[in-house]
Amino acid sequence: MASEQGFTLWFTGLSGSGKTTITELVVAELQARGSAIEVLDGDVVRQHLSKGLGFSKEDRDTNIRRVAFVADLLSRNGVPVITAAISPYRELRDEARGQMDGRFIEAYVKASVEECERRDVKGLYAKARAGEIKEFTGVSDPYEPPENPEVVLETEDETPQESAQRIIAYLEERDLIPPARGS
Repeated sequence: MASEQGFTLWFTGLSGSGKTTITELVVAELQARGSAIEVLDGDVVRQHLSKGLGFSKEDRDTNIRRVAFVADLLSRNGVPVITAAISPYRELRDEARGQMDGRFIEAYVKASVEECERRDVKGLYAKARAGEIKEFTGVSDPYEPPENPEVVLETEDETPQESAQRIIAYLEERDLIPPARGS
């Protein structure tokens, strides 16, 4: 039964690309279908599971390995998981993919640095450009786009609702989620 299959939908993209917004829309749809989904949001994970870690490459790698460990643990036990973390380094995302043995779905939430900066309500990009935030992805630290993600969401060209619907359609095609109620 589709609702009993675990998977990890791994959203990756720059700060402000739309990961959290799209996650919220996908979660609402899956919950409406009766799915028990868990979300590992980058900001929330940093407050709890990775408290005390900074933003050096080593600390970012540790953070992403922790996210991957929890996502693997949940998904291998039948729980659908969404991760919404920048996860800037390709090597760590590939490591997570290898760990999850076919349960890993990479979704690249694609938007230019300029667009993410325009959307930035927290003022993080301005602080990074002013030197107030060190090692900020997309400004003073690299972001390595996925080479072969399962889904690319072009958030400069589609609404968050359209992006979320593309994710839902992908999960339906793979028979990973229950059908919409009334279908």
